[in-house]
Amino acid sequence: MENIYLLMIVALAVLAIADLVVGVSNDAVNFLNSAIGSKAISFRTIMIVASLGIFLGAVFSSGMMEVARKGIFVPEQFMFNEIMIIFMAVMITDILLLDFFNTLGMPTSTTVSIVFELLGAAVAMALIKISASETETIADLANYINSSKALMIISGILLSVVIAFSIGALVQYLSRLVFSFHYERKMKNFGAIFGGLALTAITYFIFMKGMKGTPYYDDLKGLLTGNELLIIAGSMVVWTLFSFLYSNVFKKNILALVITVGTFGLALAFAGNDLVNFIGVPMAAYHSFEAWSASGVAAEAYSMGALAKKVPTEPMLLFIAGGVMVLTLWFSKKARTVTETELGLARQDEGQEKFQPNLLSRTVVRASTRFSEGLDMILPKSTQQKINSRFEKPQNNPAIAKHDAPVFDQIRASVNLMIAGVLISIATSMKLPLSTTYVTFMVAMGTSLADRAWGRESAVYRVAGVFNVIGGWFFTAISAFFAAALMAYIIYLGGPAAIAVLIFFAIVLLVRNYITYKKRSQETKEEDRIKRSESSSIQGVIHESADNISAVANRSRKIFRDAITGLAKEDLKQLKKSKKGNDKLTSEVEELRDNIFYFIKNLDESSVGASDFYITALGYLQDMAQSLEYIGKASYKHVNNNHKKLKFNQTRDLLEVQEEIEKLLDRINETFKNRDLDNIDEILHSKQLLLERLSEKIQKQITRTRSEESSPKNTSLYFSLLMESKDFVVAVMNLMELYYREHDSSIPAPEIVSESN
Repeated sequence: MENIYLLMIVALAVLAIADLVVGVSNDAVNFLNSAIGSKAISFRTIMIVASLGIFLGAVFSSGMMEVARKGIFVPEQFMFNEIMIIFMAVMITDILLLDFFNTLGMPTSTTVSIVFELLGAAVAMALIKISASETETIADLANYINSSKALMIISGILLSVVIAFSIGALVQYLSRLVFSFHYERKMKNFGAIFGGLALTAITYFIFMKGMKGTPYYDDLKGLLTGNELLIIAGSMVVWTLFSFLYSNVFKKNILALVITVGTFGLALAFAGNDLVNFIGVPMAAYHSFEAWSASGVAAEAYSMGALAKKVPTEPMLLFIAGGVMVLTLWFSKKARTVTETELGLARQDEGQEKFQPNLLSRTVVRASTRFSEGLDMILPKSTQQKINSRFEKPQNNPAIAKHDAPVFDQIRASVNLMIAGVLISIATSMKLPLSTTYVTFMVAMGTSLADRAWGRESAVYRVAGVFNVIGGWFFTAISAFFAAALMAYIIYLGGPAAIAVLIFFAIVLLVRNYITYKKRSQETKEEDRIKRSESSSIQGVIHESADNISAVANRSRKIFRDAITGLAKEDLKQLKKSKKGNDKLTSEVEELRDNIFYFIKNLDESSVGASDFYITALGYLQDMAQSLEYIGKASYKHVNNNHKKLKFNQTRDLLEVQEEIEKLLDRINETFKNRDLDNIDEILHSKQLLLERLSEKIQKQITRTRSEESSPKNTSLYFSLLMESKDFVVAVMNLMELYYREHDSSIPAPEIVSESN
């Protein structure tokens, strides 16, 4: 029997490593976003600083593991075999839940997940014990669960959401009033004070979080207790003087230093605070196994009161855990996906939105707009103008490419890090539980709102995104509770066999999610993505958009092939693939159209003609996407409704059309990919021949319909596909003619006969 529990300990150790990987992938959003979004320091520097913070935070997190041992349940009420069931159920659930959120790219709380998993598994185990007892009832559940502690943890986490958002918004609003978006000028006068305040808050936060769990804290506790205000005041003086010298004497950017130190501090806090969420349960299981093995008592009779004692964490295990977390930070692509979600919601400018608006977001935005309008009626016009002048955004630097531009400025990044650090420090000193994910995310959302990043153009999407994330947090709590309870019950019924099956099931799901995520990430390769043009001249736009035309040709070829081949084979899977590919292409073309305003604003006076070219080209791209959309939807609908299969002659004709169009798109792809734009005239010469072949096939079908065709559905579909294919070819050739004409106006274009259906 002892071998079974030893194998469970080994399994828990493996699960702990997997949990570290999926946990860090999700919580990377906590400490990377402000530095990445502001681009104050290089990405490599960000990663090095964060790695150092994570490693030190993990190594010095001794003494932070109590929540997994006795924070949620009363350990002496459970026997050793029951405790092992609880711990195994918690770890399996945690890995699957966090990986699910990582795959979606949604930040969630590892603290909330572990708390509710422990609560769910402990409640399930307690109910099993109560049902087996003749004297206990459901009212005795309170004897098993540390309800007051659990309630304090839950309420503290929920309260931190409101406080973090409110304080983040208030401080950012005041900071923007002082510094405005043109903060470089104000930093000369107020930079030393701001830097001193921010660095004091962050270093105090680092000290409170970093030292609290270390073996050295007891030696310094006497010096710290009661002297907090004196330490803060002294730090403020020292850091303000340092900031003045750093900015004015050494001519360095104090905000970059604040962001660097703040990133280190949040990484340190994350590792120190959240490491318990990943390895606390396996370590508690290991200590339980040690105590039981030394007792000589049967597993079913050994009460786990030993878990109520404080046990220090083994330094070697912390060292290994820190190493795993650092490696995950560097190599996890899912961590960057989660980071992109918050950056998308917090960015200062408009662009493609990840979330779709819903009734709640529309209601909130509409109510906020009316409140703002009411406030404008109260405030004097001069006051409004003065406030609005502080929020006037600087013009984008045309020399900086869009993808290289900061998501938000360094003032907001500094406030994000400072406020998150202060709130976590206060909670730590008051021994209040909170989620570092919730605090950092809600601070970032509060500062975004105060910074007017959520304008009328984007507010409904951003608010919907915030509600989606918060809804995901509640989903985390509910699903963690019930999933862990179910896991515990299954393990109780099935024993070791159930554990083996559940672990195998977890591995299969993790591998499947990884393959699905990787496949989805590679569906549209980087070279096949449509990119927004940032040039300010016609020739520049032609050169930059060549890759776009190449990508559209390549992707259109695949979409058209999947639609026609799927119809010929009656393959719904291939038709769905075509439909999905076209939806993505249409979305990207629409995004380019949405960015026309910014493109035109970026043009210089001598190159306004580039806007006509750009808008016309986008119109042809949209025509192509619409034709492909109709072809895909019509084909899918025909097969999905189980209509008659096309006749052999019809299928043969469509496959011939497919082959001709594929050849055309391949030539276009190679021409634009290799920048051989002088070859466009050869492509244009094939237009008339291709259109004549399509017309011939239409005439053939007219003859067949009069003499032998008997299926109205087939005839309607066939005509529609040929006509849309004809429209598609016309749109493609019009696009080629536009590029040929603008590429070299000195070369006369070949005579092109415009034709449409």
